[in-house]
Amino acid sequence: MLEGVEQDAARTLSERWQKVDEIPFDFERRRMSVVVAEQASVHQLICKGALQEILSVSTQVRYNGDIVPLDDTMLRRITRVTDTLNRQGLRVVAVASKVLPAREGDYQRVDESDLILEGYIAFLDPPKESTAPALNALKASGITVKILTGDSELVAAKVCHDVGLDAGEVVIGSEIETLSDDELARLARQTTLFARLTPMHKERIVTLLKREGHVVGFMGDGINDAPALRAADIGISVDGAVDIAREAADIILLEKSLMVLEEGVIEGRRTFANMLKYIKMTASSNFGNVFSVLVASAFLPFLPMLPLHLLIQNLLYDVSQVAIPFDNVDDEQIQTPQRWNPVDLGRFMLFFGPISSIFDILTFCLMWFVFHATTPEHQALFQSGWFVVGLLSQTLIVHMIRTRRIPFIQSRAAWPLMVMGTALPLSPLAGYLQLQALPLTYFPWLVAILAGYMTLTQRVKGFYRRRYGWQ
Repeated sequence: MLEGVEQDAARTLSERWQKVDEIPFDFERRRMSVVVAEQASVHQLICKGALQEILSVSTQVRYNGDIVPLDDTMLRRITRVTDTLNRQGLRVVAVASKVLPAREGDYQRVDESDLILEGYIAFLDPPKESTAPALNALKASGITVKILTGDSELVAAKVCHDVGLDAGEVVIGSEIETLSDDELARLARQTTLFARLTPMHKERIVTLLKREGHVVGFMGDGINDAPALRAADIGISVDGAVDIAREAADIILLEKSLMVLEEGVIEGRRTFANMLKYIKMTASSNFGNVFSVLVASAFLPFLPMLPLHLLIQNLLYDVSQVAIPFDNVDDEQIQTPQRWNPVDLGRFMLFFGPISSIFDILTFCLMWFVFHATTPEHQALFQSGWFVVGLLSQTLIVHMIRTRRIPFIQSRAAWPLMVMGTALPLSPLAGYLQLQALPLTYFPWLVAILAGYMTLTQRVKGFYRRRYGWQ
């Protein structure tokens, strides 16, 4: 019954009042106005917006049913009341009006002057329950959270307090207008809370943080967030955001919990770490193989390994790395942000690539001097011996450099592939692959070579970690 009465009242109002014009909202004025008419000879302008912006165009106030001047005494009273509301976390929207003679033509911004302040509306927009845990999780992951908002500094500071974020000294939009880019960049590094910002302020801060070398993610759901969402390295919005915010964002959150942010960060770091593993392993292994082939070509009267052997070896090596995308990652590698560093990749390759070449050359010496595979007629024996060492060393490197810790304790072993590669020269396929069965006396040497390879790799890994770190 009550709902029907409300609908009748709304219908009556819409029949009595006609919309004449509208002055749309913009982030410079931070207010909007509509012009309505009940009588043909009179128009009424109704303006709503941020308190300070409404006060700046008001000269009178409706107080206890009377219209009185908006003097200093009244301003202090209004400020005292609204500040109290803001400190409680309530947003305040002011409403003002003005009666004008009816006229033809559009209304402009200049018509928003000499208004009568009718009052203000306070409403609560509490933070999500998952905000505080998400902020703590992001902080633990080495991510600094900054608040860039168009709201009042009092409201923003109260929300920060509620979610356990130390706001520190607040900077408002008007204070950064006169700052140079360098000055604002320094301020942005040390400031947590920026309030009363326009969309351009947000975009400028995000751009300067990126210029300083930070990777910046920005989360927003309003029209005023769109420029910053585009400027950020990663723009994040929610499914219920306005269209322009969703279009500007790179990621749309479908879950209501903000903990998905921290989960996404950790999963991203895990994926990046595993990607680096593969690149480092492949670069180091290929560098070592190429160097070994160059050395062998200087003195061998035949190819150290046939193209067919290289293809089979690479196939088995790649199969051994299928599990890398699902591999565990050391906690140290996901606790702090990681960066793509080509210089580190090249240095890593130069440190670990030649290690395999050292033991490849030892294998060449073994096959040449011990097993006397010195002529083209004995090249199959030579190639089989290096094929097994090369395959096992390539597979072992997956375990050796996948972690800064001692290998095999937490790694996913590729023993079936290693056994299969070792058995190929002994299998019926050996003839088709132009390989040859290795004598039993070869295998003690094989164990010694692999043990030496693992020992040297582990020692170089310890030195490298202490000298350059481990990403």
